[in-house]
Amino acid sequence: MKAILFSLLAGTVLLASCAKDNYEPPKSTLTGRVIYDNQPVGVRTNGVQLELWQKGYQLFTKIPVIVSQEGTFSAALFDGDYKLVRLRGNGPWVDNTDTINVSVRGAATIDVPVQPFFVIRNPSIQRSGTSLTGSLTVGQVVTGRAIERVTMYVGTTQFVDVTNNVGSANVATAALADLSKPLPLSLTLPAAVSSRPYFYARIGVKTVGVAELIYSPVQKITL
Repeated sequence: MKAILFSLLAGTVLLASCAKDNYEPPKSTLTGRVIYDNQPVGVRTNGVQLELWQKGYQLFTKIPVIVSQEGTFSAALFDGDYKLVRLRGNGPWVDNTDTINVSVRGAATIDVPVQPFFVIRNPSIQRSGTSLTGSLTVGQVVTGRAIERVTMYVGTTQFVDVTNNVGSANVATAALADLSKPLPLSLTLPAAVSSRPYFYARIGVKTVGVAELIYSPVQKITL
């Protein structure tokens, strides 16, 4: 009797294993952008996350979705109806935890609106020998928050932000008092990039009390 039970159990495990191995991966795709004023919002690499939720047969399953530094995202999904959530305290924008209904049938595209505290306008970064200069205008979208700092970052790869860089420089604190004027930045290139034919740079704006920065697009800087 024990031998029979063992055989039955082994057969059950084998069938379950085969079923798992033959499980079809998701073939549908959801792509989108996190936007303000119909423009994608630049963020930190692997720093900002959205969540998709789908009701299953027994569970309400969470699917994390990472937002790229360009403000775009993509997720492989099964066809179905989902709820997309903007996480609290996870982005350089005002918290909005309202859900967005998403229907995926083969492929779907969606824009996720956010309201950043500040926006970056007319960013410019230029190299002159071993020096790097930058300029930008900062617009305030939400009152009641102040700028903590404005920083220019340089890196050896196209992924550049507060945690991925080899050098940085801040706008002088006194200049932040008047946002109607362009803000200047200046940086002496660190050794890690000064001898390279090209490197990458971008500018980030940090809001007081907000963990994530909003960023300008990454620029490739060449000789």
